[in-house]
Amino acid sequence: MYPEEALGAGYGVERVIPPVSFGKGSFQRFSWRLCMVRIVADTTAGLPGESLAALGIACLPQIVIFGEQSYRDDTELDTAAFLQKLKAAAALPKTAAPPPLLYHPIFEQARQAGEEVVVVAPSTQLSGTVRAAEVAAQDFPDLNVQVVDTRTIAGNLATLVLLARQWAGEGQDARAIVARLQEWIPRGRTYFLVNTLEYLQKGGRIGGAQALLGELLQVKPILCLREGRVEPFEQQRTKKRALLRLAEIIQEECPPSAEAHLCIMQADAAEEAQALAADLKDLLRLPGVPIYELPPAIVVHAGPGVMAAGFFVA
Repeated sequence: MYPEEALGAGYGVERVIPPVSFGKGSFQRFSWRLCMVRIVADTTAGLPGESLAALGIACLPQIVIFGEQSYRDDTELDTAAFLQKLKAAAALPKTAAPPPLLYHPIFEQARQAGEEVVVVAPSTQLSGTVRAAEVAAQDFPDLNVQVVDTRTIAGNLATLVLLARQWAGEGQDARAIVARLQEWIPRGRTYFLVNTLEYLQKGGRIGGAQALLGELLQVKPILCLREGRVEPFEQQRTKKRALLRLAEIIQEECPPSAEAHLCIMQADAAEEAQALAADLKDLLRLPGVPIYELPPAIVVHAGPGVMAAGFFVA
């Protein structure tokens, strides 16, 4: 789970979440009473439901499908249980975006409250969330619904969701929030390591030839998100060398400032993630580097042992 302190200081009116230092770019205190824009996310951001509720952020589940059995990945399948099922599964599970009908209660509540809506969605290259939200919005022609393709996922998506909530709490309208998100989106960087390319290939995130070559050469690829797509960045011969190189890349590209919102993401790689976060904290002289657990809908395609880093350049 994401630690609550990684969500910033003073969200909500009645409940105060312990703060974390983000420097000048920290998430500031604001009042829910001033907010007239409802922020909507989904579970690919990896933010915990109880904290989202405290912030007034609506969050919809991704659906994970094992054979003929479907699970919501917010209430029916946590990452630990999912990893057990994934390792024991004979076939790779599938994922589906939140169905459009799940948006209806949220949109109706916003309409009755006189609010606007901003849906902060994962990349259209990786999820059908944008399309599902757009379809749902067609049933509410008198409601201003803005759906934003962030071209990212996981930790950087979480940062954008929280920034959108902060701006809404400052009294900015949907149009202004979307404009600010569009300024941040091109600045995002995500790099990640996987134990095997098998899951990405079976899930259609990379080509079969690329996966086969990687397995034959026994290389450990460093992958990245580019324009919302998973693409190869470079290859290393061992996982140890890949981890060292990942740290070098982040040190080269990530600004030494809390405003970069650097975070580490992992699934079944907690010790390696903790070591990387500690190294980067010292190298970049940051007050802290949060470590987030990747949700099941992402691990389906990346596989156990995946580790990633996300941040925003100046």
